[in-house]
Amino acid sequence: MPQIEQSAGESFLAIPELAWLADGDNISAERHRTLIAAGACWVAADEEGRPAGFLSAGIEGDALHIWELDVRLDRQGQGFGRALLERAVADARRRGLAAVTLTTFRAVPWNAPFYRKFGFRILEGAEIDRRLASLLEDEVEHGMPSDQRCAMRLDLR
Repeated sequence: MPQIEQSAGESFLAIPELAWLADGDNISAERHRTLIAAGACWVAADEEGRPAGFLSAGIEGDALHIWELDVRLDRQGQGFGRALLERAVADARRRGLAAVTLTTFRAVPWNAPFYRKFGFRILEGAEIDRRLASLLEDEVEHGMPSDQRCAMRLDLR
């Protein structure tokens, strides 16, 4: 999974001001194991059975929070991300959760615009709860540009 995340990160090389993300820190294998054990992680395989992408999430209160959705660079644009997201949303509905949340880039085409196609909306001002605000603050502390980040939510009820 870290190799998939690294490969997916290379897509940021096409955006000069965010190219540094291609060399960013990936989620550790230990953190992946923790998320898998919690039962909110899915892997998509290609036609040869090789992992092509993954979605790692966690239950945070009444929401499924997506921590990471990555597809190998050579498999992007082939529906793997869409399938992973659809599976995660279906699982959140099955669990009776109120929403699916995440933080992402506002304008990067495979970030907020991608999620909007599925009904996610960008939260503004008072809509951003304490948990999501804290995540955004942590991202800024780790070098993310605050004006380009956002929290998103898909209401399930």
